[in-house]
Amino acid sequence: MPSVLSSALFALLPCTAFAQMYGSLPSIAGNGSAVMPNGKYQISSEGIRAHFIPYGASISNLFIADVHGVERDIVLGFDNASYYSIDRLHPHLGGVPGRYANRIKNSTFSIDGITYNVLPNEHNNNDTLHGGPNGWDWRNWTVVAHTVDSITFSLVDPDGMEGFPGEVISYVTYTLTPYQWHIRMTALATTKKTPIMLSSHTYWNLDGFQNPATPLALNHSLFLPYSGQRVGCDGILIPNGTILPNQPYSVNDFWSAPKQIGANMSAPEMYGNCGTNCTGYDTCYLVNRAQDGPYDWRAKGPVAQLASPWSGIQVDVYTDQEAFQIYSCGGQNGTLALKETQGFFNDSSHPRTVQKYGCVVMEVEDWIDAINQPEWQRNKKQIFGPGDDPYVLEATYEFSVNRTLVNMFNGTMH
Repeated sequence: MPSVLSSALFALLPCTAFAQMYGSLPSIAGNGSAVMPNGKYQISSEGIRAHFIPYGASISNLFIADVHGVERDIVLGFDNASYYSIDRLHPHLGGVPGRYANRIKNSTFSIDGITYNVLPNEHNNNDTLHGGPNGWDWRNWTVVAHTVDSITFSLVDPDGMEGFPGEVISYVTYTLTPYQWHIRMTALATTKKTPIMLSSHTYWNLDGFQNPATPLALNHSLFLPYSGQRVGCDGILIPNGTILPNQPYSVNDFWSAPKQIGANMSAPEMYGNCGTNCTGYDTCYLVNRAQDGPYDWRAKGPVAQLASPWSGIQVDVYTDQEAFQIYSCGGQNGTLALKETQGFFNDSSHPRTVQKYGCVVMEVEDWIDAINQPEWQRNKKQIFGPGDDPYVLEATYEFSVNRTLVNMFNGTMH
């Protein structure tokens, strides 16, 4: 069964393997252990608090004070935890896609000469997205630890689920420290070699949908300082084996200088940039940091920076991963309701739903569909078996307020 009692989860792991993955976990007891009336778990630290739910090990609310000291809820989600399993039209809201994030070409891959077929769920069943129709962000995880500033979820993914070979045991820990959100995802293949690639599929709007001038995120400034290249894809966003340059001043150039996500929306080359007949971004940018030699990802500098000129909220993303997917929410169509903590009430001029381009998704991950591109030589990063080191993903989101950006937006700079 995918949902196993937390005590059984610990018993499944050899002591040495568990120590490799996590060492020791925080206690499930303490001031943070109570479940909120809406089914959510809260953790907090100085300048930051967040709500999480077992469904998909998802973040549902993230509260940060803006440049004026007003607290904004800057991620998408639902008000009540029980609604996530009901509304399947809006998947992946803040969850952990797995066991393999992003797309798998033709829903197939080979390991050691054996071909596996996983369940398709996208583009008329031509490919598999985020692990298939019952991927990890569709499932209820087990809360195995919860304190005032940290929560850990666990999941056992059985052999054969969605067609993937072997059992995988995974733990996801979210921790808050002053003005920072830390993510650690670990997965262990216990019985067979299998692909593993995870991510955090959080939808961001740094204005909390409370900018009176626009409900969109196109005004957000994005900077990807190490991403001078991207993965080339076909019309349904399946990698075609090419690695493309992001030429300076082109629509995909976010590395030479920060620019607003919507800066090039009217450029002719933007049409088709996120797939056939699509205008916007659904793009895997590579993270090229190795040229400078060995580095500590925590100190090397952020791989991404997202900032709003209205709220002044800025998030710098640090990670050990070597790719970064940007999705500009072109698929939103006004059917997803805002939470009570977002948007404007009693004001018909401001919609209470998420509009097209009303958010941006930033996914830390490895090179997408590399299991079908052996020439990229990513197997050590994406294929894991019994006796191997565990799969590990780490990231830190650091929050601050950017007063200079706000002053420029308001026209007060001289």
